[in-house]
Amino acid sequence: MSNETEYKLYGDLMLFSGTANRTLAEKIAAYLDLPLGEADVFQFANTNTFVRLRQSVRGKDVFLIQPTAAPTNDNLMELLIFMEALRRDSAGRITAVVPYYGYGRTDKKNQPRVPITARLVADLITVAGADRFLTIDLHAGQIQGFFTIPTDELTALHLLNDHFIEKAVPNAVVVAPDVGAARRARNFAEKLNVRLAVIEKRRALDGRSAEILNLIGDVKGKNAIIVDDEVDTGGTLLRGIEFLTEEKGAQDVYACVTHAILSDSAAERLKGSKLKELVVTDTVTIDPRKRALLGPRLTVLSVGELLGEVIRRIHRGLSVGAMFNE
Repeated sequence: MSNETEYKLYGDLMLFSGTANRTLAEKIAAYLDLPLGEADVFQFANTNTFVRLRQSVRGKDVFLIQPTAAPTNDNLMELLIFMEALRRDSAGRITAVVPYYGYGRTDKKNQPRVPITARLVADLITVAGADRFLTIDLHAGQIQGFFTIPTDELTALHLLNDHFIEKAVPNAVVVAPDVGAARRARNFAEKLNVRLAVIEKRRALDGRSAEILNLIGDVKGKNAIIVDDEVDTGGTLLRGIEFLTEEKGAQDVYACVTHAILSDSAAERLKGSKLKELVVTDTVTIDPRKRALLGPRLTVLSVGELLGEVIRRIHRGLSVGAMFNE
């Protein structure tokens, strides 16, 4: 534990969970040895979301855990309405713990007449009552700058790195699936002390498809570890696997991502691929059917203890950055 002096500016710590990932919230609560706060959260017949707190939060230091994965709009509105309830009950401080930030991929104006929705969502969270924001592995680091409240972006790369250090994949090379993921993959490769390769691709304007143009680096005869922030439909990952094995001579291909979104038929498509192992975290709830489809090829690491320790430090006024240097 840190030797830093602790200070608390707010009342007792309280944890609440939305409906998006109750299992993760329970792991965080277990780490902190605290019960989850009681609240009624449901939708009326007209699909309007309703939240009713079943205990007072007046003056408390409240952390609300709610990733905004699919159904994104429902989970986002639930987050906003929950914070409104906390604010109106006079919570001392409200920290929105959003392990996965929905709309994070709409972080820039890359074509005419389009919104920067990631900025809009940041404004909504702030206006709804958040005093602080906590998340894991944003799609783009610049999103932190969209918030006018203190923001902590954690990374799950340490957990993922430890898994592959223990696994000791022989003759490994880390692969970034595109130039945008190069920095993340480079840091990952440095921890494993292996070489880095980067797939060069061109994405269509609608963001739904991409064409692979080239590979910077060498994977021939090597075991490739593709590193990215999320796997959504699996299209980018599947094309990367095919490209590396069929055109560039890679042997086994592993994938390592923080957020297992697995939209549409992603799990089914990955099941039929040459993917050796998909390593993810539990920032979002993974449908049991998708887990079953991937079977032993899916490894899920928990961020519960990571978030629990960070919440403890924020509540006690300790450095969050220091925990990664201990």
